[in-house]
Amino acid sequence: MEKIDVNTLTAEQINFMLILHSGNARSKIIEALREYRAGKPEAADELLVQAEADLSVAHEIHFKLVQQEASGNKVEFALLLMHAEDHLMSTLSMKELVKELLEIFKEKNL
Repeated sequence: MEKIDVNTLTAEQINFMLILHSGNARSKIIEALREYRAGKPEAADELLVQAEADLSVAHEIHFKLVQQEASGNKVEFALLLMHAEDHLMSTLSMKELVKELLEIFKEKNL
């Protein structure tokens, strides 16, 4: 997955990168659940791996913003940043829930 240098991006571009990568991960997580339901557990597992890669990029961007602010360089706050953060956090929650559901389904041979 790509490395993103947040120092070369505008605040809006950073926010949209967070939305893009967390949104891609969210889509893959939902698709993983659908693939499992369709009887394709290997495809579901691969989609979760791909979702993790997208989340890794989003998390790296988020971490760099936190580091930037912690070092005294204020991060521009905007509604778009709040929306991007919401996307990321809800996708992380969804990932954990879907992974647990798939484990339960596998254990019960559903």
